[in-house]
Amino acid sequence: MADLFASESEPAAAPLADRLRPRALAEVVGQDHLTGPEGAIGRMVAAGRLSSMILWGPPGTGKTTIARLLADAVGLRFEAISAVFSGVADLKKVFAQARDHARTGHRTLLFVDEIHRFNRAQQDGFLPYVEDGTVTLVGATTENPSFELNAALLSRAQVLILHRLDAAALTTLLDRAEEVEGRPLPLTPAAREALVASADGDGRFLLNQAETLFSVALAEPLDPAALSALLHRRLAAYDKDREGHYNLISALHKSLRGSDPQAALYYLARMLVAGEEPLYVLRRLVRFASEDVGLADPQALVQCLAAKDAYDFLGSPEGELAIVQACLYLATAPKSNAAYRAQKAAWRSAKDSGSLMPPAHILNAPTRLMKDIGYGKDYAYDHDQANGFSGADYWPEGMQAQTFYRPVERGFEKRIAERIAYWEDLRARKRD
Repeated sequence: MADLFASESEPAAAPLADRLRPRALAEVVGQDHLTGPEGAIGRMVAAGRLSSMILWGPPGTGKTTIARLLADAVGLRFEAISAVFSGVADLKKVFAQARDHARTGHRTLLFVDEIHRFNRAQQDGFLPYVEDGTVTLVGATTENPSFELNAALLSRAQVLILHRLDAAALTTLLDRAEEVEGRPLPLTPAAREALVASADGDGRFLLNQAETLFSVALAEPLDPAALSALLHRRLAAYDKDREGHYNLISALHKSLRGSDPQAALYYLARMLVAGEEPLYVLRRLVRFASEDVGLADPQALVQCLAAKDAYDFLGSPEGELAIVQACLYLATAPKSNAAYRAQKAAWRSAKDSGSLMPPAHILNAPTRLMKDIGYGKDYAYDHDQANGFSGADYWPEGMQAQTFYRPVERGFEKRIAERIAYWEDLRARKRD
């Protein structure tokens, strides 16, 4: 992984990102919450002692740079490996060398890029060398360590979170690039802002784009449209089976639950623009219709299933409008999780009550024997009763009636609550 800035000795022909590599932690942009005097890294450096750590953050935020500068700041030997290209033999060699250097008083900072790529057994291999101080481990990952790293390894290392670079930090990088090149980028102010936005928080990507702009001969500065035609926008970070995927679907679900159609539409767009499978999104919307809208608006489920049929019929991109319609319907519908809570409670009760027999009066009696032992005896056929309601007891003998479903006072469920209250009143009168 390339660092973001360069030392004074970098040759002029080196890539721009290398020539702009920081020479001190204070020059790292966008991570002051870690590298500043009050940050975890700043405090460790001030004390002259490092603990093992996992640097977790998006690409291009300076993880490799920070690791190199940490080694220099506290006088440790720097050794770097990549989990993508290294195996057990490479690790054994690194640990053996670290032990040899430790005997002469030179401790090693071992930087492991993409540490989440090592399997669980390989991660366990770090433990004895971290515990006995042979190495101070600094791992870098773009994936959530909670999911990708062993608990034993996490218990021996601090997890430090790097932020995606904001517009101010990215602008600082462009300022430094222009200073190193000795000329401004051939962009209008609006195009410069568009370039920063296109980087999506990735400093390395931004500097690579700037290097391309410095390398082309242009008669006049580019406006945003001309910049877009010349350069490609960075694709949003989105792995369909990793945390970015689950973060966005969670954000969509909670925006819908919070009745915010604008935010819900934004997260829907984020997922579909990044290449998410539309049918996956539709499955989540169908689930939401039952879980969070339920009978407060029975049409919600109908709308989502209709959107699925429309998408099957039209495909992308035309069918995506039906997904948008379903999303907006759910966001603006009255909300109730009464059906969801009722399911949970009923399932619990069914497990707890075992194999209790329903009362005999509601059992069918297709044979004479069953009639003789009381199946169906005294069954009250509700349609023949006053108000079409018998008020009979349908619970197993010895089991108290329970209440699982409690409709809310919103949407269609308010009317359902009125019906239930009416039936409860009739039952009470019959008991009296």
